[in-house]
Amino acid sequence: MIFENEQKTQPITKLQIMEAFKRVKANGGSAGVDHISIEQVDGNKRKYLYPLWNRMASGSYFPKAVRQTLIPKGEGKTRALGIPTVTDRVAQQVIATELESIVDKTFSSNSFGYRPDKSAHEAVEQCRINCMKYSWVIDIDIKGFFDNIDHELLMKAVQWHTDRKHILLYCKRWLEAPIQLPDGSVRQTEGKGTPQGGVISPVLANIFLDVVFDKWIEKRNPEVVYERYADDIVVHCHHIKEALRLLEAIKERFKACKLEVNRSKTKIVYCRRNQKKQPPFKARYQKFDFLGFTFKPRISKEYGKLILGFTPAISQKSIARINDELRKLKIHRWTYFSLSRVGELLKSKIRGWLNYYSKFRRSELRHLFRDLNRRLARWVSNKYRRFRRRHWYFAYKHLQGIAKLYPYMFEHWKVGFMP
Repeated sequence: MIFENEQKTQPITKLQIMEAFKRVKANGGSAGVDHISIEQVDGNKRKYLYPLWNRMASGSYFPKAVRQTLIPKGEGKTRALGIPTVTDRVAQQVIATELESIVDKTFSSNSFGYRPDKSAHEAVEQCRINCMKYSWVIDIDIKGFFDNIDHELLMKAVQWHTDRKHILLYCKRWLEAPIQLPDGSVRQTEGKGTPQGGVISPVLANIFLDVVFDKWIEKRNPEVVYERYADDIVVHCHHIKEALRLLEAIKERFKACKLEVNRSKTKIVYCRRNQKKQPPFKARYQKFDFLGFTFKPRISKEYGKLILGFTPAISQKSIARINDELRKLKIHRWTYFSLSRVGELLKSKIRGWLNYYSKFRRSELRHLFRDLNRRLARWVSNKYRRFRRRHWYFAYKHLQGIAKLYPYMFEHWKVGFMP
């Protein structure tokens, strides 16, 4: 090992630091306020990781400011993302791993977000099954959840799970760490908020909502079925009156815990899955979004028969976000590459979209990949002079010929989304 043995007051070992750095390195990410990258730390572990272990193990570690960056959220809005320094991420990973091993076994089986052996697909699948059993859904959106978590209440929730002093000490220091805004100024946290982007933030958010929502609703209404992925919550009800009463109770609960329900996005949705059975009034909402999928009435085939179900498929917001990403790539200008090289450059992105969104109703991805194929046809038109002054249809026909000869050139061609 690169570290020297010393007697320390906090039970943090050198091995924990090294294992945490391996996970941080695997996850990647940019540098924080100190502009030190993962590659720099990896190239000189003694310089960066030994002082970190020395300070954490002696209780003298204090985090640097968190660099805030704004990322597009859709509809012209942005989300503030907090990026700690690489060494701070390593420190957070050490505590997050230890804390997760304590709290995860106490979490509800209906909580899926940022948990080992749990995934977004499992949450969507459970939601799909419950939408076929229950007629009404409460789609809950918490207003600025990560920005408004109360530090005092959060620390009480952490203390409820563990009394280990080093965990409580460092969690408190991370919550109090200042934030460096994009203009370079520094802002204090003022007793609330945990930056999205920190390694420890998802674990703390899960602990907070486990106490605020999961355990509360399971104690108050043990018959209620729900799914929660971080701060995305879907609750199922049999009747509209039950849904209205429960929504009011949830609002009061969040208000008591210094959170607020987003009134414009929180709604009660009717899961119309039968042509004959309808409520005695016109339901205002008959669809909702959950984890990038839209749940709404769709015709599906079951046991050889066509039925009206209430099933998920990729949402329009997700399609718009991916199209915006493709637009920024400007594929039509990559004429200095061959088409096979374009396929290699897009391989990981397309495979990621397919792996996530094709899990439910893959046919709905045709709209997304039809747009991608048109962008590739535009590349053909720019690449070859003979297509430049002709209608785009001829470039598209040329692309169709290439797809027939080389159906494995692009990931979406492999699964049938040909031009």
